[in-house]
Amino acid sequence: MKPEFLTVSNLSISFGGIKALQDISFSMEKGEIFSVIGPNGAGKTTLFNCISGLYKPDEGSIRFKETAVEKKKPDAIARLGVARTFQNIELFSHMNTMENIMLGRHIHMKTGLFRGMGMWGKSTFAAKEEILHREKVEQIIDFLELQQVRDIPVGALPYGTQKLIELARALALEPDLLLLDEPCAGMNQEEKQDMIFWIKDIQDDLGVTILLIEHDMKLVMDISDRVLAINFGKSVTLGTPGEVQQNKEVRKAYIGEEDQDGISAVG
Repeated sequence: MKPEFLTVSNLSISFGGIKALQDISFSMEKGEIFSVIGPNGAGKTTLFNCISGLYKPDEGSIRFKETAVEKKKPDAIARLGVARTFQNIELFSHMNTMENIMLGRHIHMKTGLFRGMGMWGKSTFAAKEEILHREKVEQIIDFLELQQVRDIPVGALPYGTQKLIELARALALEPDLLLLDEPCAGMNQEEKQDMIFWIKDIQDDLGVTILLIEHDMKLVMDISDRVLAINFGKSVTLGTPGEVQQNKEVRKAYIGEEDQDGISAVG
């Protein structure tokens, strides 16, 4: 068995008396795709926000590669090798694809992001560093086959392409752990299939460990090594996709099976 890579232990957080997460625990192995599922409001994005440092949990711990991160700021966690995408696209629409992906290199830039991007003085260290970072970004553009849109403002590009660019920007951090918050939300079937292809390539070719939130159950079951189901901030079950699919509470929530009183559990 592979050593634990990310360990979440007894994680709890409340907002105004509402318990968003209650005693959530799980661990991830390096190299796997681990998915978190649950109805809207189950606490999935809150969990991501705790892991990435946007929220500080009330109780519990989060260890990433043996380092406690539950009290660290987002930039410190990013420097440890954690990157994420968001459910809603967070790109700069007036900037082109290359420029948006370059923003993901900020934690690796010693001269500062905007000074480096400005190429002040071609013989300076900043300019040399800029060239190295652009080479890294070009590799990501080639990997995700974004060459044709590299110089186009992202606001003029299709939604599915923008989601791919956001993924590229996260990869620009060179993460060991990638948090994907509904990467296929709003996509058509063809775009979803393409995204599945890229996620598997990121796992297989780049060796990146992936923590995924996604509502498309077929996608989750096809792509995941293990799945954690949560509801109302509590853990329901954890196991392989096949095991989770057979869980009675999961089947009620996602398939709409009726309980013994004949009342559907889906609201």
